[in-house]
Amino acid sequence: QVQLVESGGGLVQPGGSLRLSCAVSGTIFSIKTMRWYRQAPGKERELVATITSDSNTKYADSVKGRFTISRDNAKNTVYLQMNSLKPEDTGVYYCNLNVYWGRGTQVTISS
Repeated sequence: QVQLVESGGGLVQPGGSLRLSCAVSGTIFSIKTMRWYRQAPGKERELVATITSDSNTKYADSVKGRFTISRDNAKNTVYLQMNSLKPEDTGVYYCNLNVYWGRGTQVTISS
């Protein structure tokens, strides 16, 4: 059974940083494309970042230059390093692998 467990969310001030982690089990992680999504209150869930099995990455325009997605295949974990955070980055961040989703981790950017 595939399981995705996110961690690392929290409350930070604008301009701050957070690193999210997503631990994956139940599948051959190294060959999978992984994605981070987020959902702000009252808004649709949106794709934030993608990383392929050979570590090619792609980002939403709103986070380019501020967020970095990476993976550690030895740990079956994907990360999202978020810098220069803005209030509009607030939301629940979800890890995704094909049809599987984690439960999400809350990120709140506020002074």
